[in-house]
Amino acid sequence: MDKIKELFSLEGLRVIVTGASSGLGLHQAIMLAQCGAKVFALSRSGEVKVDYKGEVPDSIVFAKLDVADEADIQRVFTQIGEEGGIDVLVNNAGITKRKRAEELTTQEWEEIQEVNVTGLFNCCKHAFPYLKKSAHIGRIINIGSMASHLGFSEVVPYSASKAAVQGITRGLAVEWSQENILVNTVSPGWFPSEMSTQVMDADRKAKILNRMPLHRFGHPNELASIICFLASPAASYITGQDFCVDGGAMAFGY
Repeated sequence: MDKIKELFSLEGLRVIVTGASSGLGLHQAIMLAQCGAKVFALSRSGEVKVDYKGEVPDSIVFAKLDVADEADIQRVFTQIGEEGGIDVLVNNAGITKRKRAEELTTQEWEEIQEVNVTGLFNCCKHAFPYLKKSAHIGRIINIGSMASHLGFSEVVPYSASKAAVQGITRGLAVEWSQENILVNTVSPGWFPSEMSTQVMDADRKAKILNRMPLHRFGHPNELASIICFLASPAASYITGQDFCVDGGAMAFGY
């Protein structure tokens, strides 16, 4: 039991999770806290937006952050970092829009890239001075998507943004490999979330469920658990990788 705790406990870690007011981000923040971390759950609202039925640990601090505003990122990250450091950054915040490519405006394209790509990169950049000083080895865990691996109609800007996240992950994993920082991506398959409901109708739902061997949507805890693993001492030799948590969708042939 002591060895298990040594490998998987997150006690003593200070963790930032963006986009953590609801859905998958909120579940990630809660499980990270349950594993022993102090979690800063950041979002535009700065509070839980949903009627969450379970208990929210006292070790979670909810605060406001607009990832599309670099000055806000710098201010919030500096405050957290100077108070006690940053050991783990989970870049979960993201937006999407369902619309055919030929109908997209440049502004709609740029709004998605601003949050999903530029905002994510700026979070990494402003966490860097603190992550490299972590006594636990700094971690960046970027939330990708199956849309970075597979083509989907009517979400081209989102797919492009998540492909960029893969490039950021690999580039930073190499560039910061000697800076005490590990960088990985987790690409969720299909989980119930506020964002997924924006792009899913009955027809698309049926196609999705038939596309994966397990033929069911994932539970948020089935995603949060790999976030906790990648933040733990057990994952100290893993960097530059992408982990698909997808019910087998990427492996499904015919």
